[in-house]
Amino acid sequence: MSAGSRLPKLIAFDLDYTLWDFWVDFHITPPIRQDPATGTVYDSSTDDIYYGRRTSPNTIEFYRDVPGILRNLRNAGVTVAACSRTPVPKLAMEALRLIRIPNGMDTDTLPSTARGGSSDTPSWKSTTTPAIKFFDQLEIYPTDKKVHFEALHKKTGLPYSEMLFFDDERRNRNVEKLGVTFILVPEGRGVDNKLFEKGLDEWRKRHPELISPNTAEN
Repeated sequence: MSAGSRLPKLIAFDLDYTLWDFWVDFHITPPIRQDPATGTVYDSSTDDIYYGRRTSPNTIEFYRDVPGILRNLRNAGVTVAACSRTPVPKLAMEALRLIRIPNGMDTDTLPSTARGGSSDTPSWKSTTTPAIKFFDQLEIYPTDKKVHFEALHKKTGLPYSEMLFFDDERRNRNVEKLGVTFILVPEGRGVDNKLFEKGLDEWRKRHPELISPNTAEN
């Protein structure tokens, strides 16, 4: 995020194929588990048998750039929301509780213990934070996304013009009828730094009167 540039007061994200690369209700087999040595989260796919053979467990994690985006938004004081119409909200919430985000560092720079390293370096529990703590609002239940945003508006008191939403389904563009800025996440891509900046630019373009005067000088 560009220093000094104005941000929406609320930024919301869908979950499936937006923050992570699966449909939680279709691809993830509960219960989900966390490796006590590394903190890595897996589902229970190995407990299922497809076509006469056992399958490998699915790793439950965010797209590569998502942890840094969430950290930056928290540091900037932006309200962060998750808006998902998944029919398995409890499973989605459990995934958010178990996924860990490195504290102030990129995923690739995690201490070796977060990857099963030596015992003389900090453990993954002390160098990471549960992902769910990076979300201020959780609207995770099957309904129209407009209902999610109406709930956010009621709970936060923020105007729709101050909301930016990333989602991979075109049908959810209907939130723009409320005044929310909608950014379509391309299929299979998920939210990355480039798309996130594009979304911020689009929001600023739609609300030029809200941009700080200092922005033009940068």
